[in-house]
Amino acid sequence: MKRRVNLGLIGLGTVGTGVIELLQRNSLIIKQKVGTEVSIRAICDKDPARLRLAQRMKIRNGIITKDFNQILNNPEIDIIVELIGGYEPARKILLASIKKGKHVVTANKALLARDWAEVFSEARKHKVLVYFEASVGAGIPVIQALNEGLSANKIKVILGILNGTTNYILTKMSKEELDFKSALAQAKRAGFAEADPSIDLEGIDTLHKLAILGSIAFGAQVNLKDVYCEGITQIVQEDIKYGKIEFGYILKLLAILKVTNRGIDVRVHPTFIPQEHLLTSVDEEYNAVYITGDAVGETMFYGKGAGQMPAASAVVSDIIYLSRNVYHNIAGRVPYVLCDPKKKLNLLDINKIETKYYIRFTVVDLPGVLSKISGILGKNGVSIASVFQKGSASSREVSIIMVTHRAREGAIRKALREIDGLKVVRKKSRFIRIEEAQASYLCHTLNGLI
Repeated sequence: MKRRVNLGLIGLGTVGTGVIELLQRNSLIIKQKVGTEVSIRAICDKDPARLRLAQRMKIRNGIITKDFNQILNNPEIDIIVELIGGYEPARKILLASIKKGKHVVTANKALLARDWAEVFSEARKHKVLVYFEASVGAGIPVIQALNEGLSANKIKVILGILNGTTNYILTKMSKEELDFKSALAQAKRAGFAEADPSIDLEGIDTLHKLAILGSIAFGAQVNLKDVYCEGITQIVQEDIKYGKIEFGYILKLLAILKVTNRGIDVRVHPTFIPQEHLLTSVDEEYNAVYITGDAVGETMFYGKGAGQMPAASAVVSDIIYLSRNVYHNIAGRVPYVLCDPKKKLNLLDINKIETKYYIRFTVVDLPGVLSKISGILGKNGVSIASVFQKGSASSREVSIIMVTHRAREGAIRKALREIDGLKVVRKKSRFIRIEEAQASYLCHTLNGLI
């Protein structure tokens, strides 16, 4: 057995400093859990200010450098903790660490989602482990739960609110009736949105996280290019209000994975869900993941999906599990995740999915307009479940809002193209997908507890 487990930390940003703080603050309990001391042996960052910060952190006999190769080539380092984010040079560092036989802890969702098969094939080849709890949900232990706690199950459904920025914005738009621009500004002031939040707003961050969860669930990479992704930048207050008041729906940016008899339905987009659904109680910066397995049934994971210490908590938990394996000389004997690089998943094209839809048309207030619209929908096999009209005395335009029964997306899109070509239609029609009939047990037993 090793006398101690040595870490090399690459990236001393917000999460990196939180990791050091947590390792130092809870060093005794960590030592008890691992069986030996876990210590930072080296820190790397290219920012001179962060290197000066590292020098003040009382790292015993520590190496402080701006050259990550000094850490990768150090034989005393057992585990590389990669927290620089982005794609490069993070990818280079992670793969080089693996090839040098060093285990890795990372929070890099973009890298893992893009190069999942390569990373875990290399890890298996070189008999090292890559842990990544902080990549999805920060402080929510959903990776370990899905990979280990639910490993006896065939995963049937994953529904997730996986991005704090977009959830904060949609919460403010729903509860305070703010428009998108005002809600985004408030998110920035509260520290829940980056200066450039485009990756969050366009759904890319959520896409990366869903791809990771799906890749674990199916033992093969969910390719990003095969997953439909739509963000919240086109959402307007009008639809949030109509959905909530008229139909009892709450809007969330939802990560969706469902196994169907036609293939695997994987997508990210704004989604209306019934008010009684547990996920509607997940507000502001909080995240939640709902998972159904064939044996366990319905499960739910909830907590803060971002922030320095929630993320640091996840990183340090990985460090503890991995250090225990290193200390007992069993790390790498069995892969942490299963990944078959040759396995191809049958992911459904967005036009082949079937769900319910909320649709809003802006039309001239004339007799027969609704009949024309419903006729085109019916011709394309789309059945209307409910409909109402909103107008004003000062305008000849009205909004026709309807909810459909389950329909195929391709049919919806085809019908809307024809409807939008009508002279009586004043604006491009808007539609939002609806997610129904999930978490029925949780809806009735847990709603209101969070």
